[in-house]
Amino acid sequence: MLERLMRMIKRTPETRASGAGYTAQVMDARDSFITGRRGLAELTATAQGCVSLWEGGLAQAEVIGADLLTPETLGITARSLGLRGEAVYLIRDRLIPASDWEVTTSNGKPTAYQLTISEAGGGRHVTALAGEVFHVKVGADAITPWAGVSPLRRAQLTAELLHAVEEALTETFQCAPLGSQITPMPENPEVDNDRLARSFRGQRGRVLLRESVNVTAAGGPTPVTDWKPSDLSPDLSRSMTAETLEAARSAICHAFGVLPALMDPKTTGPLVREAQRHLAQWQLQPVARLIADEATAKLGATVAIDTLRPLQAYDAGGRARALTGVLEGLAAARESGLPEDQIAAALKFAGVLAEPE
Repeated sequence: MLERLMRMIKRTPETRASGAGYTAQVMDARDSFITGRRGLAELTATAQGCVSLWEGGLAQAEVIGADLLTPETLGITARSLGLRGEAVYLIRDRLIPASDWEVTTSNGKPTAYQLTISEAGGGRHVTALAGEVFHVKVGADAITPWAGVSPLRRAQLTAELLHAVEEALTETFQCAPLGSQITPMPENPEVDNDRLARSFRGQRGRVLLRESVNVTAAGGPTPVTDWKPSDLSPDLSRSMTAETLEAARSAICHAFGVLPALMDPKTTGPLVREAQRHLAQWQLQPVARLIADEATAKLGATVAIDTLRPLQAYDAGGRARALTGVLEGLAAARESGLPEDQIAAALKFAGVLAEPE
């Protein structure tokens, strides 16, 4: 018996590996969970400006059917969706935001959550079923349909490029001898030159180093006309830094659904209005629809969220002209004696009359 136990203890453990097994899926999910939420590019003003547009647009959206979706909650949701790709709340008498969470799924649908709720003195952990958790996500893929993906994660190469360019410019302005010059002077003892070099080193906008012109090179001494300062400021235009930075910023704006022209200093009023309409119609309103669907499923009431009317994301002049034309056409149709069903069919064909729900 003892020998049998010793053989069992000394037995080599069996190791298995599968690229598509449960462990690999969990590791991929955790990798997407971690790397998709914290990146250096989100610290740039471009990303923060786009997130602020999301936050402001959803904070002033019109909500029907859900008192829990306050402007503060919608603003936090917009910021979380922009930077993390998803927002999770614990449903109680209000929506309590979760700072971190773990999900248990069945057929790709969450069934239970392990939530971390932030408190002033530290976080606390709460276990809740899926029906008790308000979970909104954007950019989900087929590999992890229960997890959202932020725009920066979806455009990771461009985000890294933007961060690299801004970091390079930061280091240049911190370390480069901007405005410094090398001023030639007559021959001095080597000790004096070393002392002068140390005294001027690191002083921006001043003489950084003095060197002698009393040398013999290329067959003769350096002429006195060569006594002119040499600028040490780096020429960044040759590295196309400005063009690269502008292209990266425009790509990040496009990933967030913001027209890059909105950030152009030469942007005019009509273009600003078009950019606002584009942001509301193609980015914020679909996100609001996702939030409304989740609220309808979890809060027990039919919820509708409208970002177009509060943001005035429409052409006011064109809408007024269209309304005038519709009214004139309706009056002419009634005067001509057309039946009501034909008038309704014409309005429906023109897209003026909505389908009955």
